[in-house]
Amino acid sequence: MFGITTTIRIFLAVQPTDMRKGLDGLAQLAREVLEQNPLSGHFFVFRNRKRDRIKILYWDRDGYAVWMKRLEKGTFRFPAAKEGRVEVTPAEMAAVLEGLDLSRARRLPRFVLPVPQPA
Repeated sequence: MFGITTTIRIFLAVQPTDMRKGLDGLAQLAREVLEQNPLSGHFFVFRNRKRDRIKILYWDRDGYAVWMKRLEKGTFRFPAAKEGRVEVTPAEMAAVLEGLDLSRARRLPRFVLPVPQPA
């Protein structure tokens, strides 16, 4: 996709967005709906009602940039959220862009830091 580091946060807007919105309209949604600062350098992802288009807004050092993708077949599957947004990792976002449904993906157990035992 683009050079995403692990320090960049990615916020998905759960509700559909009017894809006619431009840079300023999406920045306003980042402030009001996602309750985040659009100048933070983080990524803000919006989808349309049919879920076949997404726009990603981000601040690129000296101005806003938007990346858009339209699917010819199928839909984007965003994870469910109780609020108006959900935060995903760069790896999860890459999976969404590749067509994976994160609600059906199963995370395998990884290393767990042992709890120190009292002496």
